[in-house]
Parts: sequence; structure tokens; C-alpha cells
Amino acid sequence: MTDTTEICLRLGGTSAEVRAALSRLMAQPRLAGDADFRQRLEIVLAEVLNNIVEHAYPTVPGRIDLQLAACAAGMTCRIADQGLPMPGLEAPLGLSPSLGGANLPEGGFGWFLIRSLCTELQYRRDAEGNELTLIVPWRQ
Repeated sequence: MTDTTEICLRLGGTSAEVRAALSRLMAQPRLAGDADFRQRLEIVLAEVLNNIVEHAYPTVPGRIDLQLAACAAGMTCRIADQGLPMPGLEAPLGLSPSLGGANLPEGGFGWFLIRSLCTELQYRRDAEGNELTLIVPWRQ
């Protein structure tokens, strides 16, 4: 992977658009290479994009802009939307859910996964909407 790798996508805030965008993205020759890295990148992006669909655009789909750029540390991902802000105007902590036998939750692992697979994560909200920037490292 070179430091000149940059990919920009604009997609609608629906589950179908997220699936299609992830499929197109993972087929990019510029992302060819380490299978472990590609898998981590896909997991992080799927979690973030699906959270936007579910929480930022709960009633009416909106637009999502995705920009990927290679850097020395890994792949910098910038995801922007004009949906609802994150609660408390900050990204969730992503604490490990309690895994108590029969009470295993169906969800709640997303932000734990995202934070576990990224080296940096920043969220900001301004007049234009939400922006999440994170780095998925080349090596875990």
C-alpha cells in the first residue's frame, strides 16, 4: 500500500447502500494485500456505516461521505453525515459488554469492536453534521 492511496465514496444512508458500498470498496485493487487488514477495515467500516443508518438517520435516509487515505500508521477513514448527533456529542466508549450466559445481548458490540480495531478515533459535530475520523492500523 502506498501513501497515495485515496478512495472517496458517497452513499445513501440505507442498509442496501451500505452493503453495496462495502462490496465496491473491498473490490478496489488499491486495497488488495493483507487479508487480515482488509477484514479489520471492513468490520470497522460496516459497524460505523450501519450505526449511521440506524442512529443518525433513524427515520429518513441521508447522505454519507466516506474518504479513505493511506498513511504511515494505517488507513485513515473519514466518515461524514448530516444526521442526528451522537449522544452527548461524543463517540461511545465501547466498553466490553457483559457476557453473562443466557443474557448474551444481540447487539452492543459495535463500538467495542470499532475501538478495539482502531488506533485513533475522533468525533466532532459542527453546523455541517457529524464527522468521525479513525485509523485502522496496517498490523494489529
